[in-house]
Amino acid sequence: MSTPKNLLVELFVEELPPKALKKLGESFASTLAASLKASGLAAADAAVTPFASPRRLAVHVTGVAARAADKAVQQKLMPVAVALTADGQPTPALLKKLASVGADASVVPSLKRQPDGKAEALFLDSVVAGASLQEGLQKALDEALAKLPIPKVMSYQLADGWTSVNFVRPAHGLVALHGADVVSISTLGLTAGRTTTGHRFEAANPTVTLRDADSYADQLVGEGAVIPGFDARRAEIVRQLADAAARQGLKPIDDEALLDEVCALVERPNVLTCQFEPEFLDVPQECLILTMKANQKYFPLLDAADKLTNKFLIVSNIRPEDPSAVIGGNERVVRPRLADAKFFFDQDRKKTLESRVAGLAKVVYHGKLGTQGERTERVRALTHLIVRQLGEHQAASVQSHDELQMLAHKADQAALLAKTDLLTDMVGEFPELQGIMGGYYARFEGLRDGVAIAIEDHYKPRFAGDALPRNHTGTVVALADKLETLVGLFGIGQLPTGDKDPFALRRHALGVIRILVEKNLPLDLPELLRSAAPVFGGLIEDPTPKLLPFFADRLAVSLREQGYSAQEVDAVLALAPTRLGEVPRRLAAVRAFAGLPEAASLAAANKRIGNILKKAEGEVEAKVNTALLQEAAEQALFEALGTVQPEADRLFVQGDLAGSLKALAALKTPVDAFFDDVMVNAEDAQLRANRLGLLKTLHEAMNRVADLSRLAA
Repeated sequence: MSTPKNLLVELFVEELPPKALKKLGESFASTLAASLKASGLAAADAAVTPFASPRRLAVHVTGVAARAADKAVQQKLMPVAVALTADGQPTPALLKKLASVGADASVVPSLKRQPDGKAEALFLDSVVAGASLQEGLQKALDEALAKLPIPKVMSYQLADGWTSVNFVRPAHGLVALHGADVVSISTLGLTAGRTTTGHRFEAANPTVTLRDADSYADQLVGEGAVIPGFDARRAEIVRQLADAAARQGLKPIDDEALLDEVCALVERPNVLTCQFEPEFLDVPQECLILTMKANQKYFPLLDAADKLTNKFLIVSNIRPEDPSAVIGGNERVVRPRLADAKFFFDQDRKKTLESRVAGLAKVVYHGKLGTQGERTERVRALTHLIVRQLGEHQAASVQSHDELQMLAHKADQAALLAKTDLLTDMVGEFPELQGIMGGYYARFEGLRDGVAIAIEDHYKPRFAGDALPRNHTGTVVALADKLETLVGLFGIGQLPTGDKDPFALRRHALGVIRILVEKNLPLDLPELLRSAAPVFGGLIEDPTPKLLPFFADRLAVSLREQGYSAQEVDAVLALAPTRLGEVPRRLAAVRAFAGLPEAASLAAANKRIGNILKKAEGEVEAKVNTALLQEAAEQALFEALGTVQPEADRLFVQGDLAGSLKALAALKTPVDAFFDDVMVNAEDAQLRANRLGLLKTLHEAMNRVADLSRLAA
């Protein structure tokens, strides 16, 4: 067999959709390589290198054989009883089956008999010739193109003027090199060769003739002025951005998605520094940053305090000796965009947020849940409900009646105005700025800073890792806003299904969880949900029975992602804690307990006790009659429990959950002795009930912090 060689396949196309390029490149490379590996042409550990630029998808695979090794296969034919007559001759059914697989009666003596379930069957051993590289690569290419995650297919005619094909963009070239040899494959009306095309304007030669598979990247860089690797090109953009910013004493805005998109727009990046008139900086920087990023794909430059400056970076696809024309052109292009933002900002400030409240009644929120105006009233009602429950549960940071009254007033005002920026020109142009612009306009109107911050923060956290609301008012409004969404949509049956979550309810639930946990709010989640349903005035059914398990699932996933083990999470959540702010302390206590030498034995005993109590007839009461304690081991356990339980309870009440669990370690020896020496299910009914009562008392004492049985192996 010939020595394996490295393989290069490139499809040259018209400009690919930039937001999809990275995934297209990864899919093309991985699918094609996986097919070659499956057919035996490439080893399972073959190195696969993807390439993707605006006008090409390519892949380099190491150690590809010219022909796959032959493979021995065993094929089941049929049961012996059907295949052979009583004297061992082949039946017509067997002969027909053999003919269908390319064999005849001559192979009958070599057929193998093997058990197949309850009966014997005949099996045919044969050797399948390995696929040639041409066959295998053609199949791999067809599969790779068929499985591309194409956002939108277009139809175009081939050069013959008659044939139409469907693909993401018109394709104009195909390369397939096995070492230095061309592999004869075809697709989309193209036949593979060894030539590709370089940069539209800057290539030393418009056509690059590739020497072999391994020279692809170097030749494209040197002769074609193209960096074909997505990651290599992206790294070069990052380097140039950092260098250009450093020369100005500034830093470029951090935006991974923008980097990916710009990387998909250029083949030979060239970063240049531009600027705009300083007077535009009077507009909120979020507006300017968004218009530069979204509309122009520019990188705004920030100072050391993260304040926007009037300088920005562009990533050009050309490198002229005199870049002044490119710089000037981009500065002229951005000016009208910034002027629009300034116009929107100036126009919006001519109306107060409060004057826009009435307009929310004309904005439909949901067909079954009414308008944004009605939604605003529900959120206001929920803020009062949350503040009242905070008072009832004596929140440490808002204890006095006056403080609660002030919080209720500010939260109501923020909730009233929170959605009004939806009616502004700026948010109409840039929906991503909702909340942010409301905060700016509130400050401009002279509203208290706490209210303005709450309006700005009420959507937080917007995404995983986002900051939480910064003050009490924002926390209350954000919680009310998310609860209104969840309770309302669950109440009309709009639940997420599979990977479909059009209203981002999973994100909203995670936001509620993070607020309750990280702010350590003394709020009871089931109580919150149950009291929220009446706010909808009969529009919905109480969704609490569906929402509680939904929250539990989100919480479990979140905790596991934070590094807690499945056992630790199950142990804590098995008790269905209603105050989520307690969950981190419970988890920490469980983790500390699990590290004790007595933990495994006590967890196993706890599990055993739970099983015994489940099988007991009737309800078991946690009561013990000392007169019925006959065995020394049960007397010792009762005495130990009498010592340990008060101490564990005292620590639990004080909030020392780890200490409470640690106190239980003293029960290991008496618990082990109890199960060694005492028959729980005694024949005497009174004795049996008393021993079950002792176990129930022990079970309750052990499971105040978490269900320790979940820690058992």
